[in-house]
Amino acid sequence: MELLISLHSLLAYVVLLILVLAVANALKGWLTKAEFFSLGRDFRLSLFALILSHMQLLIGLVVYFVSASGLNAIQTLGMGGLTPAARLLALEHPTINILALVLITIGWSKHKKKMEATDKFKTIAVFYGLGLVLILSRIPWGQWF
Repeated sequence: MELLISLHSLLAYVVLLILVLAVANALKGWLTKAEFFSLGRDFRLSLFALILSHMQLLIGLVVYFVSASGLNAIQTLGMGGLTPAARLLALEHPTINILALVLITIGWSKHKKKMEATDKFKTIAVFYGLGLVLILSRIPWGQWF
């Protein structure tokens, strides 16, 4: 279990870096009206951000359902008995991050249907950016460093 928790924590750094790069690349392409390279950097960066985010989610769900802290805290104390830190880990972190992954997945799906490069970049920038903001809002910063 400790290995999965460590993997989840370490992969989070990589996911955040790739997401920041994907959002920055999309913003740059959108604002400069650059060409979207469907087989190059633009496509790969967005795809890697999508794949790594989903891997992080799967590892996080395994940790959540197998570890003693997630569901056990809710079952033992009830929702009203959770401290703010426990509520963050047991409820807010998983829920908001699942929502963030939904947004990132929608952004990936929508960008594929766009024909214009500017529209592709805009879609990725908006949806991946919103997902990134949600993820950053619910990282347990006090336990992470």
